[in-house]
Amino acid sequence: MSWLVLGGSGFVGSEVLRALRAAGVDAVPAAAPRLVTAADTPEALVAEAALLDGAGLRAAMAGHSVVVNAAGLATPSSGDVQALLGANALLPAVVARAAAAAGVGRVIHLSSAAVQGRTPVLDATDTVHPFSAYSRSKALGEQSIDRVAADEPALSVVTIRATSVQGRGRPTTAALARLARSPLASVASPGSARSPITSVEALAGLVLAVGRYAGPVPSRVLQPWEGLTVRTVLEAAGGRPRILPAALCRLAVGSGYALSGLLGGRLDGHVRRVELMWFGQDQVPGWAEEQGIPPAPRVREVLARAQDRADDGGAPID
Repeated sequence: MSWLVLGGSGFVGSEVLRALRAAGVDAVPAAAPRLVTAADTPEALVAEAALLDGAGLRAAMAGHSVVVNAAGLATPSSGDVQALLGANALLPAVVARAAAAAGVGRVIHLSSAAVQGRTPVLDATDTVHPFSAYSRSKALGEQSIDRVAADEPALSVVTIRATSVQGRGRPTTAALARLARSPLASVASPGSARSPITSVEALAGLVLAVGRYAGPVPSRVLQPWEGLTVRTVLEAAGGRPRILPAALCRLAVGSGYALSGLLGGRLDGHVRRVELMWFGQDQVPGWAEEQGIPPAPRVREVLARAQDRADDGGAPID
């Protein structure tokens, strides 16, 4: 079995490559084309994908059994809507079309649980509630690749919804370690809510398991919970979070979203990060747990490494 990893030089793609090679899988990286688009519906995205010349991608995919689409823009605060749509919504459709033409057996598309927004419990259904330009582009990417897959019955297309992935070299991980050790570190009482914080190593392990699975795989797979609560996340990163009254936290979050609404939603991302720190986000057990193949939890190690780097004087973690 030979694998091609699009975006193999990026944060997630490079870890996927490392995990594949460590498992003895023949895997090579490839760069994805840079796309921009104004199309903002699944129908328009699929139609545009059909007009693009995918010869370069088809040639790169030839002879590979599995293609992993780890390319895209992981920039939740970006305001460049056309770039987000090109990388996160149009590219998945282009990849799926090229893979079908190249005779690839399975495409694994990496998406984000952000597509479900503030829903209390994450799942692997096609229900989405995007709340930002980034999450909307990822939701459209899922919908556009689904439409291509529906027309290509010989191609297995699986979307993995990654949760809040942390790891070495990611600025958000360094920022989380700094926050944990700051006076702002706090959680809503009692602090036992599940946190969606996960590790890039576990995500790579899930990609490996999905690609190797011999039977049918559902169209969406949710990255499993790694066992941390909102309190233990901050503690693992070296913090001693304060426990705040839950009612006060809910009032603050509601006020934050109200203010953001007056500003055209510009503060939604910042308010959402605080909400996740205080309240976390639950998730249902998914396909990997049902099959007994969830990846080994690694997030405690990731956060401990980030804490150690902070102890070394804030040295970069990449």
